[in-house]
Amino acid sequence: MSLEESENLWWVFALLSALFAALTAIFAKVGIAGVSSNLATAIRTVVILAIAWAIAARDGQLAQLWTLSTKTWTFLVLSGIATGLSWLCYFRALQLGPASLVAPLDKSSAILVLVLSVAFLGEPLTLSVVVGTLLILGGTLVLILM
Repeated sequence: MSLEESENLWWVFALLSALFAALTAIFAKVGIAGVSSNLATAIRTVVILAIAWAIAARDGQLAQLWTLSTKTWTFLVLSGIATGLSWLCYFRALQLGPASLVAPLDKSSAILVLVLSVAFLGEPLTLSVVVGTLLILGGTLVLILM
């Protein structure tokens, strides 16, 4: 695979992420019936943990653990905390509300990502990004309020 081909694969993985996120909502909504949302999140996390470590081991990446910088460790731990809190809130929201409304509201995080990526990562704020983000916001509001 050429460098150009691999650089353009991000959108394939982003679409696969969206597919698996959709399946997550559906499977979770069925799976959390009659169980604590926190316990359901814990079970889900163990499965993810096993898969992620197995893939890292398979690819021979475990030795990198000892070479990571303090900055890398700090931000990966912060990301893990944010992920855990997000999952706990998401599963509780799924338990309390309809998946068809919880999932779009959860995905409105794209709006926050836009603001934070511009403010903290210096990513460009283009017209297409603003318009697309406003459309996400509008769609989310239509789904939730109507």
